[in-house]
Amino acid sequence: MQLKVWRRLLKKEIQILKENSLESLNKISTVASIGGGPIGAGWAAHFLAKGLNVKCYLHSENEIDDYKSLIKMAWETLEKLGIDKTASLEKMQIFTNLKESLTEVDFVQESIPEILNIKQDFYSQIDLFLNPSVIIASSTSGLLISDIVKNCNTKDRAIVGHPFNPPYLLPLVEVVASEYTNKLCVDQAVSFYKAVGKVPIVLKKEIPGFIATRLQEALWREALHMVANDEATPEQIDLALINGPAPRMAYQGQCMAFHVACGEGGMATNLDQFGPALQLPWTRLKAPELTQELRDKMVNGCKDMSKGKHFLEMAKDRDNAIAAILSAIKNNHPNN
Repeated sequence: MQLKVWRRLLKKEIQILKENSLESLNKISTVASIGGGPIGAGWAAHFLAKGLNVKCYLHSENEIDDYKSLIKMAWETLEKLGIDKTASLEKMQIFTNLKESLTEVDFVQESIPEILNIKQDFYSQIDLFLNPSVIIASSTSGLLISDIVKNCNTKDRAIVGHPFNPPYLLPLVEVVASEYTNKLCVDQAVSFYKAVGKVPIVLKKEIPGFIATRLQEALWREALHMVANDEATPEQIDLALINGPAPRMAYQGQCMAFHVACGEGGMATNLDQFGPALQLPWTRLKAPELTQELRDKMVNGCKDMSKGKHFLEMAKDRDNAIAAILSAIKNNHPNN
C-alpha cells in the first residue's frame, strides 16, 4: 500500500517538475545532441548557430575528428546565412560518456543509428542519468516512438523530432507523439523548435515513415522501378526532377501546385478532371479510391491554404519564386 502511495506521489512530483521546468523556453539553454553521424552533427551545428550550449555524445573517441569536420563544414554555410550574435563553437562539448553528456541539459535530440534494439537500449539507459522533466526527441526517420520507448520508464516525455537532412539548413521537423506522450511535452517541443527557427509539423497519428519520408520513399521506389525496367537512367530521373517539379515544390507543395495549376476552379477542377487518371498505370503505387470525402478534404484543405487569394495572384507569386530559385541554382552551379 505504501509503495503505491509513494509511486503516486513520485509521479505527481515528476509532473510538477516538468511543468515548472518547461513553462519558459528561456530555460532551454543547453541541448544534448546524441549521435556522431551527419544528423547528430547537423543538429549540433544548428543549435550552436542559435546560440545554445551543446553537449555532444559520441560512441567512441575515434569518431571525434570526423564529427568536428562535419561541424566545421556546416558552420561555414551557417555563417553565410547568419548566426545568432551569441553563437560560438566554444559552446560545444564532446563526450564519450553518456552520463556526462546528459547531465544538466534542458532538451535531448537523439540521432543514434536507426536500429530499433539499439534505440531501445539507449532509452532504457537515459532514465538513469537524465532529469525526468527533460524532453527526449528522436531523429528517427521512420520508427515508431511507441516501439522505441518500450524499455523506457519515462515514456511520457519521449517524442519523435524528425528533421530533414541537412538539419542545419532544412527547417522541417516532424513531431510525433505516442499513446504515452504527455501533450505538454509535445507543445513545449513545438515551441522550442519554432524558437530555434524550425518548422515543426505535429502528426495527427503515429504512422511509420511520418509524412515527408513516406512521400520521398514513394518517389524513390518509382525511380528504382524505372531503372530496373530500363525505362530511365538515374541521370534522366534526376534531370527530370531538377528541371521539372523540384523548383516549383520548393515554393509550393504538391497539393498547392495542383490547386493553382488548374486555374480558378483549383483543386476541385483538378480532381474532377484528372481523377479518372488515378486508375491509369502512371506509377506502381496504387491510388486510393477518389471518394467524395477524399475529394472534399483535398479541396477544402487547399482553399484553407490559399486564404482567399485569386489564382492569378498565387500563380504570379509562384513564378517569381521559381525564377529566384532557378537563378540561385544557376549562379551556384559548379559548371558555370
